[in-house]
Amino acid sequence: MSDSDFDTALITAFFRTVGEEGWRRTTVAAAARAAGLSLAEARARFPGRAAVLLRFGRLADQAALTGAMADGSVRDRLFDLLMRRFDALQAHRAGVLGLLRALPRDPPTALLLSCATNRSMRWMLQAAGVPATGVRGRLQVRGLVAIWLWVLRAWERDDTNDLSRTMAALDSALARGEQAAVWLCGAGRRAPREQAEGPVPQEADGSVPESEPPSDPPAD
Repeated sequence: MSDSDFDTALITAFFRTVGEEGWRRTTVAAAARAAGLSLAEARARFPGRAAVLLRFGRLADQAALTGAMADGSVRDRLFDLLMRRFDALQAHRAGVLGLLRALPRDPPTALLLSCATNRSMRWMLQAAGVPATGVRGRLQVRGLVAIWLWVLRAWERDDTNDLSRTMAALDSALARGEQAAVWLCGAGRRAPREQAEGPVPQEADGSVPESEPPSDPPAD
């Protein structure tokens, strides 16, 4: 069995156990025994549950990035990437739902997944052709994380076979995110001029007053 096959088998058994027994009662050893895998190799490759979650996140990213759209708008490419990632979660739905239910009572795991989600969303942006560095890049990553988490709640409630409710929620969220991104870019272009020239004066009704012609120079 290759390393990749071993990881897939253990992760599948791990999330199946979470779905059946709950997050708190699931261990790497229990998952390895359930899948008939070597405990020694499981220990070497997955020292603890955190290692399983991080590996699962990377596999979900790989599933999203493999065969992703090379053309189309940024919104279309992000939709494709994130739905591929949701498909990866859907394959282990019961276990992922069990994990999500346990997170409010497990702050260390919640923090671990928060950091991992930030890294994943940075990859999704870059794969869609959006720079994710600098101040604006960090804002865009945070925005996509917010979109992912909001749609994740829709996925939790989605009982359709084709994830149509998740797709609708993602499409709506990306549309709002696209508007925010356009506003952000526009604000960034205006900022240097406003800082150099100061705010534009306005009348009481909000209109911009006409500029007055310069006065005549004083007579000698």
